[in-house]
Amino acid sequence: MDRWKGRVALVTGASVGIGAAVARALVQQGMRVVGCARNVDKIEKLAAECQSAGYSGTLIPYKCDLSNEEEILSMFSAIKTMQQGVDVCINNAGLAHSEPLLSGKTEGWKNMIDVNVLALSICTREAYKSMKERNVDDGHIININSMGGHRMVPSADEHFYCATKYAVTALTEGIRQELREANTHIRATVMHLSGIVETEFAFRHHNSDPEKAAAVYESMKCLKADDVASAVTFVLSAPPHVQIGDVQMRPVEQVS
Repeated sequence: MDRWKGRVALVTGASVGIGAAVARALVQQGMRVVGCARNVDKIEKLAAECQSAGYSGTLIPYKCDLSNEEEILSMFSAIKTMQQGVDVCINNAGLAHSEPLLSGKTEGWKNMIDVNVLALSICTREAYKSMKERNVDDGHIININSMGGHRMVPSADEHFYCATKYAVTALTEGIRQELREANTHIRATVMHLSGIVETEFAFRHHNSDPEKAAAVYESMKCLKADDVASAVTFVLSAPPHVQIGDVQMRPVEQVS
């Protein structure tokens, strides 16, 4: 990770869970991390904790609603002004609504597309522009995805959500191909995570039956947000000529 010290990473959805763990890990490795979310109170608290811990990097909180393209563009403009630009873009933010295909609300579908697909694509495009403007040839795009990007789960409530995650799988391969065609050494990685990760998102996602959800998470040793953060640093630390394109993570005890 030495070559990333002092360089700039954007982490979306950095206020809680996986995003917060990734932001902390990168600050610990000496990176300048812009952590964005709609509510930055928790990111500000995390930034203070990182400073108190004596980490060599810094965490810069930034308020941004990723469902609004203008706010995303404004954020990248601010990063350019304050930090020169983005070297690593970690598209972590995502959301799920229980909206089946045959009876779901269009509003919920649109919201999932706006955040899970369009925001990821816009952030990737703007990060690449930032790298290209500064002749950065060794940046990295990492998309935090779900195992729902590989298989359709039985629950109808999650079918549209899975469709957005399939889109992320396809988009990441498209990004890799376009980066190669542009003769860059910028890498693209998608990380597929099991739904059995102990985070706020996971428990909210099962809010229709919190007792059942709690029982699932107590039935095995689940992944932790820090496990995912460790995998992110592993991917970043691979030699520049090594493309780790697809990572799948699940608890050892998980059936599928």
